Amino acid sequence: MKGIVLAGGLGSRMFPLTKITNKHLLPVYNEPMVYFPIRTLVEAGIREILLVTGGQNAGDFLRLLGNGEAFGLRQLNYAYQVGEGGIADALRLAEPFADGSPICVVLGDNIIEKSIAGAVEQFCKQTDGAHILLKEVPDPSRFGVPAFNNGKITRIEEKPANPASPYAVIGVYFYDSTVFERITTLRPSNRGELEITDLNNSYLAEGKLSYSVLDGWWTDAGTFESLLIATNLVAGSLKKRQDAEESTASGATILAWS
Repeated sequence: MKGIVLAGGLGSRMFPLTKITNKHLLPVYNEPMVYFPIRTLVEAGIREILLVTGGQNAGDFLRLLGNGEAFGLRQLNYAYQVGEGGIADALRLAEPFADGSPICVVLGDNIIEKSIAGAVEQFCKQTDGAHILLKEVPDPSRFGVPAFNNGKITRIEEKPANPASPYAVIGVYFYDSTVFERITTLRPSNRGELEITDLNNSYLAEGKLSYSVLDGWWTDAGTFESLLIATNLVAGSLKKRQDAEESTASGATILAWS
């Protein structure tokens, strides 16, 4: 399986910060935002990764990430999106890189607490189709929202005013090799973009869309409010880890003297 991080777009909701840099290069506590989706893929065992970006600051990713040695990668691949045509339009650029392999797509502003290795394993058991991750959120109308009937998704609505469920389709998607052909059949939405929700619904219409609910916390970091939430969550997780390490070290010292 190959991994794709989508880190393009104008980030207009985060002006004026994004007038001088790409949104995905902004800090989340002590690291650039783009580190998190790359690490999510690497920790799930995915080593072949493509970063899709665009805009005037694309070269900054190369200066920051290089070939991905900091993540244990031998090579990190790059593609450039001209303009802003939506998530599915950016994904279209990954077709040569995917080369018929199944793919895991992570949006560049997604910050995830735990591993997605279980979802990778589940998708690998499918013979074809797509798999999406869901998370219950307090503000589902900001996202793609699934509607259910007897535990099965019947439709996904993009940013609905009256959400059919409290779940958000988070920015982690698994697709088979038919994804790029499907993208060619999409039509621009009222926003003038090719929507990832329409792509997911194309799989759903054929009964080829599965899902799982993400364990642990998740947030996007695409607004000032959610960036603050992401920073606090990451800081809290690091402190908890440091406290646990200090407790373990203290325990080892006591045993050594006893």
